[in-house]
Formats: sequence, C-alpha cells, structure tokens
Amino acid sequence: MNEEHEYAVLGGLNRASIGRYLAVASALIAAGVVYLLLFLNSVWKSHGYNYDIPQSLVSLVTAGSIYLALYWLFSRHAWKLPLLASFLRVPNLSGNWLCDGQTVNADKTLGYKWSGRVTVIQSWDKVRVRLRTPQSGSNSITAALVYDEADGFRLLYNYINEPKIGEPELNAHRGFADLMFNKDLTVAEGEYFNGHGRFTFGTMRWTKEGT
Repeated sequence: MNEEHEYAVLGGLNRASIGRYLAVASALIAAGVVYLLLFLNSVWKSHGYNYDIPQSLVSLVTAGSIYLALYWLFSRHAWKLPLLASFLRVPNLSGNWLCDGQTVNADKTLGYKWSGRVTVIQSWDKVRVRLRTPQSGSNSITAALVYDEADGFRLLYNYINEPKIGEPELNAHRGFADLMFNKDLTVAEGEYFNGHGRFTFGTMRWTKEGT
C-alpha cells in the first residue's frame, strides 16, 4: 500500500526548532487555560453558584494534549499559509500537475514524447508524489526539498514505477527525478533517470493544473 513518507528539507528552517516553539507555546497555553478555568470557578462561587469545574476537565488541559492539537493544526494547515511558508522556506507543492516528458537517447538525440498527470500529497513532514501515464504509474519512496536563494525550490525524489497489465514491453523499475520550480510554484522543469529494470532517461515539465 502506497502512503506518504517523510522528506528532508535542505536550506529551510530546522524542523527541530519548530517542535521547540510548539512545546513552549503549548506550555504557555495550558497554563493560561488552567488559570482561566480556576478564575471562572472562583467568580462563580463569589456570585453564589455552588459549582466546581470538574477535575477531569482540568486534567485534560495539559501541555501534551495542546501540543498534539497544535502540531496537527500546524502539520496539516498552518505551514501552508504564504507568510509562514516563506519564513519556513518549505514550498507547498500539493495538488495536481500536468506532466510532459521527453526521452533522450544515449547518443543525445531526442527519443519519444510522453505525458501524464502528477498528484502531490504533502504535509509539513510527509509527502507522496504519484505519477500516472496511460501505460504505467509510479510512487515516490524518498524525497528532499532544497531551497536555493538564487534559483528557488528544488524537488529531488526516488520512485518505483509499475507498468499496467497488458504492457509487455515495459518492466517495473526504479528511478530518480530532479525538478526545479519557478518562484510562483506553477511550473517545474527537470530530468529523470531510470534503472533497475528500465535504463532510460529524459526531461520532464510539470504545469500546475488551473494556472
């Protein structure tokens, strides 16, 4: 079963520091919420309401539980916000892309053209690159995002390709892709190299759907 996998970030903000920031925020929020609950409890009693906030509710407000909530929110949504993404230096590549490929022969002449559709599923710490063509499909198994101040963002990933049934000329194989994105994250261009079953290489161009 193909699932998202972790990816490395080179040139971006250290991920360990994000965990520390969230831990500090969680501790402060937990302390603030507990203080607020106790304050409300005292206010109610001062107005004659004989009611105590259940200890079970107070015990749920811990730094650990708040950290989990903050991390989920950050991992799934917050990191994609433009200002925050710019600070983190991690591009949001999620979505569907149209792919145009061109094989290159060993003598450097152009081979055949092919096309497909790429789906990128990405969170703060996991990603999956899924490429489908009429003949086969591939899934990434490792990946890295590189930030270059001069050129922009680069995606490097390894993949496993499996041909569809009825494609006897194609073999399952592994490959590597190297793509450079423009500043708007709407177009990417790069190269791919195949081995372990199919020794081919060429170029790819991704265009974000809807742009």
